[in-house]
Amino acid sequence: MQTIFIVISSILAIVSPIIYTRSILKGEAKPHRTTRFVLLLITTLSTASLIAQHNTVAVWLAGISTLQAIVIFYLSIKRGMGGWSRSDISCLVVALFGIIIWRTTNNPLLGLYFSILADFTGMVPALIKTYKFPHTEIFWFYILDTVAGLFTLLAVNSFTPEQVAYPIYIFLINLTMTILILR
Repeated sequence: MQTIFIVISSILAIVSPIIYTRSILKGEAKPHRTTRFVLLLITTLSTASLIAQHNTVAVWLAGISTLQAIVIFYLSIKRGMGGWSRSDISCLVVALFGIIIWRTTNNPLLGLYFSILADFTGMVPALIKTYKFPHTEIFWFYILDTVAGLFTLLAVNSFTPEQVAYPIYIFLINLTMTILILR
């Protein structure tokens, strides 16, 4: 059953950026530039941290999230919103701090926790933008990632903090964005 949940999660995580990319190209979605840059850094950190921990479940979701982040950041440069406000710069600094902590301690678990903190901080500009302008985001991208996080969580066979932290975070942050878009 674990393999089925991983496959479902991976498929959803692959489909969601295709839908989002299409929406960006059509002008229906306008990703926040700073958030997308921070998410690129953080998903890369999360993936590296999970690989270092030999995590065979959540690493698939994180790896796909990294590929997704590359494409969406690239599109956000020309078709996105925001980028250099004080809160944007603050979020970028916190994200960089998380990367520095992980690299200096060389502790994969600490790196994972700091990457989640930095990811959340990086999401703050997008959360604010979506609260103010819900029409600049699309529901399907975030709901698919919400369900992908849930299936990854269902695939976990040992409910330790290092196994469940990332899937729970992915589930909650995407659910929050979905609620902000639909409100």
